[in-house]
Amino acid sequence: MTKLLLNIFVKNNNNVSDIMVRQKYGTLSGGIGILINIILFILKFSAGVLTSSISVTADAFNNLSDAGSSIVTLIGFKISGKPADSDHPYGHGRAEYITALIIAFVIVIMGFELLESSIEKIINPEIINFTSTSFFILVISIIAKLWLALFNKNLGKRINSSALSATATDSLNDSIATAIVLISLLTVYFSGINIDGYAGVIVALFVLYSGYDTAKDTLQPLLGRAPDPDFVKALEDCIISNPKIIGIHDMIVHDYGPGRVIVSLHAEIPCDMNLLEAHDIIDNAELIVKSKFKCEISIHMDPIATNDKFTNELKEKVLDIINTIDPCLGLHDFRITNGPLRTNIIFDIEIPFNFKYTDKEVVKATADKIKALSDKYYPVIHVDKK
Repeated sequence: MTKLLLNIFVKNNNNVSDIMVRQKYGTLSGGIGILINIILFILKFSAGVLTSSISVTADAFNNLSDAGSSIVTLIGFKISGKPADSDHPYGHGRAEYITALIIAFVIVIMGFELLESSIEKIINPEIINFTSTSFFILVISIIAKLWLALFNKNLGKRINSSALSATATDSLNDSIATAIVLISLLTVYFSGINIDGYAGVIVALFVLYSGYDTAKDTLQPLLGRAPDPDFVKALEDCIISNPKIIGIHDMIVHDYGPGRVIVSLHAEIPCDMNLLEAHDIIDNAELIVKSKFKCEISIHMDPIATNDKFTNELKEKVLDIINTIDPCLGLHDFRITNGPLRTNIIFDIEIPFNFKYTDKEVVKATADKIKALSDKYYPVIHVDKK
């Protein structure tokens, strides 16, 4: 069914890196979500009135909030698909993350409202009138929501969308919540025990957790989370596959929304290489990365001495020093400047986040050990976070 709908409504649906194709995915998801949730709201609200069940009515309004969330999803994808302009030179891709965050807030607000209503029903319970119509409505709702969850999960995976993944999670939680409501009605029918209010509380808690989980996942890219390690490793391997690029460091990945990633890094090349040749190597590396990873990239060229015996031997000694402090430390941009009175040893030391020692402690320990090698050595150390 998913493939059929994509073929009908989304042309070139395999070209998921295209912004307009992503926008059509979001439109398809939002349109189907609005249609299904409005139908379910009407059916469940009618069933809630017929049975006088707060849990059924709560579940109905949960579907209404989902319809509203689908509208927000549509708007979010429409905005995120807008091209870059003078005020937003990196595009509007983060609107998709903001969309998911708005959905999360709507879900949380609805959850608190349902929780309040359900507690009221526990305090002041009402007689529940079980009907076969309400039973079939709830069964149909569970099936519809399970399909909608799988549908949105599939779309979310295809285009790597946090908004669609959030919608899929919400639909799955809805199907579980509706199953709980159905169990409460069956319990009333077969045993006469009214657990409607308690079922409403469970539904409300499901809704609240869904909102919290969605908000947590959505805030990460907005706050600037670390890039995917697999992406970083693949990008590193791609660049250093050129034997004339010795190593890379200082990689920064900026996420401006799905399909809008900007990367900058430093690439080390031999300092005695012809300048035009070095420039061509860096340009070619940028073109390969842009084509393969569908991202923008800027590579800074770092010339390093590779044929100077004294420099190489001194670098190995400094590497041994920092390894004695902790093997997880690293260094790059190693170079020296010789003067009549002292030799400046200049390099960047890579220190992980949340390291057991402070940056100052690591720098001091490293500098002291280097100075112990010779009173002429003067270390100039810059800290980088690994």
